[in-house]
Amino acid sequence: MGIKSISVDYDAINERNTFSNGDYLSGRVSVYVSSSTRIQSLSIKAKGKAEVLWAENYDETTVTYHDKEKYFSEEKYLLKKGNSLDGALDLGPGRHVYPFTFQIPHKDMPSSFKGSFGKIKYILLAKLSRSLHVAKKAKTHFTFISKTNMADPGLTTPQYGSKDKDVTFFASGNISMNIFTERMAYHQGEEVPVVAEIVNSSTRKIIPKFYIYQKQSFFALGRRKVVTKDILKEKGHKPMESSTRETMTQKLTIPRELPPSILNCRILKVEYRIKTVLSVSMTRDPHIKLPLIVLPQEHDWPTHKQEAARPEKMPWPEKNNYHYDCL
Repeated sequence: MGIKSISVDYDAINERNTFSNGDYLSGRVSVYVSSSTRIQSLSIKAKGKAEVLWAENYDETTVTYHDKEKYFSEEKYLLKKGNSLDGALDLGPGRHVYPFTFQIPHKDMPSSFKGSFGKIKYILLAKLSRSLHVAKKAKTHFTFISKTNMADPGLTTPQYGSKDKDVTFFASGNISMNIFTERMAYHQGEEVPVVAEIVNSSTRKIIPKFYIYQKQSFFALGRRKVVTKDILKEKGHKPMESSTRETMTQKLTIPRELPPSILNCRILKVEYRIKTVLSVSMTRDPHIKLPLIVLPQEHDWPTHKQEAARPEKMPWPEKNNYHYDCL
């Protein structure tokens, strides 16, 4: 048999075991040999790609939608072909270890992600070739986190939204709300204060509800597949009685393990929204959605950054000021 197995592993460079643009990834390929054998080559490849796949039924026909996008691929030979006539290399019994190092490219690539109908993955693939034998392979995934331009002023732009609704159907009056967040981008694990100014001029009680939800979009062959799911939900402190006015701040904490936003992939997007809903019985609930960009914990704000301050009297526009593909 000769070759018992091969494996590949790498060294972590931080507590979260993540890598980013320009980082060096070092590791080793281990070859376990049971008896002396000859090989042609041993290589290690680092690569990253995105892929989406889903199927849709049209009457009796099923159409499969598939696309992929490659980001980089670099291969290194740890054992090259020898200078003998057959180009073979001899390995004796035992464990043989071959170190390697790659530098992750300085280019715009999306973060690792696994979704409902697609994924973005970065892998290390080791391959051992022998004459007249099927090649032995081993692979492992590593987590890539895309670097964000933290100096982008759009990330710190305050977000606003407003809504008015007349209440009918066995009731009367009007409900209005203004929603504000200090900025559009927050880090994993960070607290997002959502300020709500609510006026209940109706004859019904209303219950404010606050959500963070995720929207996954997959693109292939001119089609789009969308999946949404609530990440967290919080109710207001108490129901608001009719003919009352209140300004409240609801704090929403972004989960530390929530995947960061992905907006730089052609075939896959991961977006987030903050949604505020006023729950009213026997009528359609008014709601406002504001864009939220989730940043990795690894990325810090520039030292010169200033927090956006809320003006004393806020100019509430009808729509938020960020051009976002809302759902």
